[in-house]
Amino acid sequence: MKNPLRAARQATFAFFTLNGFVLGMWIVHIPAVEQRAGISHAVLGWLLLLLGAGAFAGMQVVGPLADRYGARKVVPASAVLCSAAVVLPGLAEGPVALGAALLVLGFGNGCLDVSMNTHAVQVERGYARPVMSAFHALFSVGGVLAALIAARTLSWDWSPAATLAGVSVLGFVVTALAAPALLRPEPTGGGKSPEAVPSGGARRRTPTRIWALAALALMLMLCEGVANDWSVLGLRDILDASASTAALAYGAFATAMTIGRLLTDRVAARFGPVAVVRHGAALAALGLTAAALAPWIPLALIGWTVFGIGLSGCIPQLFSAAGHADQDNAGANVSRVAGLGYLGMLAGPGVIGPLTHFVPLNVAFFLPVAFCVVAACAAGIIRPGSRADEEAAPLGLPAGP
Repeated sequence: MKNPLRAARQATFAFFTLNGFVLGMWIVHIPAVEQRAGISHAVLGWLLLLLGAGAFAGMQVVGPLADRYGARKVVPASAVLCSAAVVLPGLAEGPVALGAALLVLGFGNGCLDVSMNTHAVQVERGYARPVMSAFHALFSVGGVLAALIAARTLSWDWSPAATLAGVSVLGFVVTALAAPALLRPEPTGGGKSPEAVPSGGARRRTPTRIWALAALALMLMLCEGVANDWSVLGLRDILDASASTAALAYGAFATAMTIGRLLTDRVAARFGPVAVVRHGAALAALGLTAAALAPWIPLALIGWTVFGIGLSGCIPQLFSAAGHADQDNAGANVSRVAGLGYLGMLAGPGVIGPLTHFVPLNVAFFLPVAFCVVAACAAGIIRPGSRADEEAAPLGLPAGP
């Protein structure tokens, strides 16, 4: 008989991969959708804010629903909604229709994001050891698969609507196969559940150091958002690459992020989290600079790859530092860093769009380059204080150089 916990973990892998694949297919088709809607980069930038607004709203709605009804029910419903919504941008004609489509897609993505992470926490609790990073690596794998498949369908001149409709059908199939293996809600009686910690801890005054970590998360996740939504357009506009070739820009970035996420734990254990953020952010700045200024497509793809490798290990170190700063208030601290970081990811694409009114797209990329430089210089904030040292020591966490 199959181990229920192992089956639940595999089902969670499936939903993380599906989420990355759905978003990846949307990202790679942005140039075609933009052309079909007849809008400029600047208008697209503003419309992408609706995608973020929808995601934020979905997160706020689905959180209480997952607590009340359990992730076992909410994850499949969210996956169906997200899968169905991805076809809408491919059908949109004009900015109003595209804005509405992005709002719905964002809402579905926000619901799936929170609900599948809630279930991932439940699975991790069952294993009694860290397994969360692997889930997020599979999210990146989904993005890589999307880039490779979309590069092929674009070369065949498939329309965005047809391709994204196929993605919707695939999402329904994956959901039907994976949903039965999800875990049932955990009993809440007899003790404080981990989900209750953030709400209780939120009444405390958040330390200044936590807000500093959150500010770094905002800047670095803003950079990730820029890569997600503008890497493909950058290759097309700056170097006049074909649609199928331009799709490889996001694929290179997503592949590098995946590899980096799989290797970062070993690097941090050897050199410390401060070094990971300091050198990773500096490497990211170098990579994006190369992508922005590259005169050849291969060099630009190398730049996006280096950018992804540099960014990949930074955010987990910020989350870890926040969680270990105060074990009595770890949930609230992590929620501050994660929440502000996600707002940065949402804002990044929207910030670049309006900038293209005043400067070329490759010059606009130097805003995230500057944020990476700031993060590299401020990486010392990762280093824990005396109390955090005492709490982290039994866990074997390195304080960093």
